[in-house]
Amino acid sequence: MNILVTGGAGFIGSALVRFLINNTQHTVINVDKLTYAGNLASIASVSENVRYHFEQVDICNREAMVDIFAQYQPDLVMHLAAESHVDRSITTSADFIQTNIIGTYTLLEVARHYWQNLPESRQSQFRLHHISTDEVYGDLVHPDDISDDATDKPLALFTEHTPYQPSSPYSASKASSDHLVRAWHRTYNLPIVISNCSNNYGPYHFPEKLIPLVILNALAGKPLPIYGKGEQIRDWLYVDDHVRALYKVATQGKVGQTYNIGGYNEKRNIEVVESICHILDKLVPKSYSYSTLITFVDDRAGHDKRYAIDASKIRDELQWQPEETFESGLLKTIEWYLTHQDWCESVLSN
Repeated sequence: MNILVTGGAGFIGSALVRFLINNTQHTVINVDKLTYAGNLASIASVSENVRYHFEQVDICNREAMVDIFAQYQPDLVMHLAAESHVDRSITTSADFIQTNIIGTYTLLEVARHYWQNLPESRQSQFRLHHISTDEVYGDLVHPDDISDDATDKPLALFTEHTPYQPSSPYSASKASSDHLVRAWHRTYNLPIVISNCSNNYGPYHFPEKLIPLVILNALAGKPLPIYGKGEQIRDWLYVDDHVRALYKVATQGKVGQTYNIGGYNEKRNIEVVESICHILDKLVPKSYSYSTLITFVDDRAGHDKRYAIDASKIRDELQWQPEETFESGLLKTIEWYLTHQDWCESVLSN
C-alpha cells in the first residue's frame, strides 16, 4: 500500500514511520509541518529508504494536500498531526483549534473528494485512520476519592462508549476532531477507523513531556517538577507497542469502529518520577539520590485526576496486547536518552 502519515516527524508519528519502513513493504508518505515538536532526526534511520517520501506541508493547506493525494495516491491515511501539549493549550489555544480541528476538517474533505473519485476497486480498500487520545473522556474516579466501604469494587475504566467530557483546550480540540471524523463517516460514508490511546512514552519523546523532562533535568542536576502532590494517575503505553496496535487498527479494524489502546500500567505521577530516579541512581550514580531533586509545584488548571483504559476490544478483536511492562519500557527509555544526548541537544537548541 501507499500509506500517508500526517505528523510523521512527531513522537508517535516517527515511531510509526520507522515501524512501517522496517517491518512492512509499504510505501510511506510523511506529511509534517515541522513545528517545534517535529524533528526529522527522529526518522533519519529510514529517511534514505526508497519507500519513504517526505513533504513539509501544513495539513490546513488544502491545495497542497490535494496535490499530495493526487501525486502519491494513498490507499491508507493515518492521521497523527496535532498540537498535543496540555500546558501549551492552556497558555494559548489558537494553534490547537487551527491544527486539531481545522486541520482535521481539511484532511477529511481532501480525503473524501479523493476517495469518491477512486475506481470502485480502490474505493473499497481505502481507509482513513484517525489517531486520538484518552483525554477526550475527561477523568475517572481516583482511588483516593473512594470511601473505605467501597474499596472492594473495581475502579471504572475508559471504554469505547465512555461519554466525552474533555477538560483542557487540547482535549476539547481532539474531541472535536473525533466528532468530525465520525460525522464524515455517517454523512458521507467515508471509511474511517478511530483509536484513542493512553499516555505514550519511549525514545524520541519531546523533552517537555513528563518522562523525558525528568530524565534530562535529573542528569543536569535541575529540579524535577511535579504538579500538586503527584497523585494524578495515568495509564502508560510504550510507543512501540502503540504503533503495533495502530497498524492492526488501520489494516484489520472494522470500518466506523473505535478502538481504545492502553498499556495496563496505571501509575501515579510521583511513582513515575521516583522510578526514573531509582533507575538513574543505578545507571548514573551521583553523590546524592536523584529523588532529592523532586520539587512540587502548583497544580495545573483543570488537571484530570485519573486516566485508565479498557483495551479488551482491541485485544479480543485484533489480538493485540502490549509487550512491554512499565518497568521494561521505562528502562529502555532511560537507556535510550543516556545514549542519544546529541538528539536531545539538537531538539532543545531548536
